[in-house]
Amino acid sequence: MSALEIRSMTAGDLQRTLDWAAAEGWNPGLQDAFCFATVDPEGLLMGFLDGEPVGSITVVNYDDTFAFLGLFIVRPEFRGRGHGRALWDVGMAHAGDRLVGLDGVVEQQLAYRRRGFAHAHRNVRYGGVLRGAHSTGVVPLDRAHLDEIDVLDQTLFPTARRSFLDGWLTAPGHIALGARTDGRLSGYGVLRPCRRGAKIGPLIAANLPMAEALLDGLVARWGGGEVFLDLPETNAAARDLAEARGMEPIFETARMYTGDAPRIAIDRVFGITTYELG
Repeated sequence: MSALEIRSMTAGDLQRTLDWAAAEGWNPGLQDAFCFATVDPEGLLMGFLDGEPVGSITVVNYDDTFAFLGLFIVRPEFRGRGHGRALWDVGMAHAGDRLVGLDGVVEQQLAYRRRGFAHAHRNVRYGGVLRGAHSTGVVPLDRAHLDEIDVLDQTLFPTARRSFLDGWLTAPGHIALGARTDGRLSGYGVLRPCRRGAKIGPLIAANLPMAEALLDGLVARWGGGEVFLDLPETNAAARDLAEARGMEPIFETARMYTGDAPRIAIDRVFGITTYELG
C-alpha cells in the first residue's frame, strides 16, 4: 500500500475539503474557504494517495498557546486503512504543546477521549425558518470597528483572532451588527450565507434582550429564510432565544480540549462562531 503524502492545502484543496464537509451534512458557509485561510495556512492539511486526495484535517494555531482542530475527514471509500491516524498525528504535531480544542460529533467523541481530549460542554445546532425584525439599538459593523470587536471577542474566545475576525466581518455576503452599553460595544453578531440557508455566529450579547435584537436584526437584513444557530447548551438563555423563535435542535457536538477548558464568559455566548475553527 502506498504511503499517504500529507501537505498543506492549496486554495483548491480547501474548497474540495468544504465540498466533503457539505457531503457529510455540515453545511459550510459560502465564504468559509476565504475566511479559514486567514489564520494559519500551514495548519490546513490534506492527505494524498498516489496523487489522489483522500482526507483532510485542519489544526490552526491562533497563537503560541491555543489551536483548534476541525475538518477531520477521510473519504468513505478510504476509511479503515490508517489514513485518519496519519492525518491526526501530523495535525497534532503542528499544534505542538498548545491547548487544542475541537467540536466532536457524537460518534467520534469516545475516540477523541482516547486521544486525550476532555469534554467541556455540548453545543447544539438549532434550525428554523425566521423572518427577523429591524431592531433598535443595533448598528452595522465593519473593519473600522475591528479594534473594539477584538477587545470584546477576547473575553469570549480563548485567545486573540484578529486576522480571522477581519475576514469574517468583511467577507462577501456576511452581515455584522453590534450593540452598545453606555457607549461601549457589549455585543455583536455575524450572519453568513451557507450552502443551505444561513448561520449566525458568533452571537455575543450581555443579556437575552440584546441577543434577540442582534439575531432579529441580522435575519431581517439578510431577508429571512432558513437559519441555523450553534449554541452552548450550558447557556439556558441561548436555548430560550432559539426556542422562542420556533427553532428546533437538529445536530450536536461536544466541545473538547486537550487540557483544562479556557475560562470564558459562556453565559454571554449565544452562538459559537463555527464548529471548524472554534
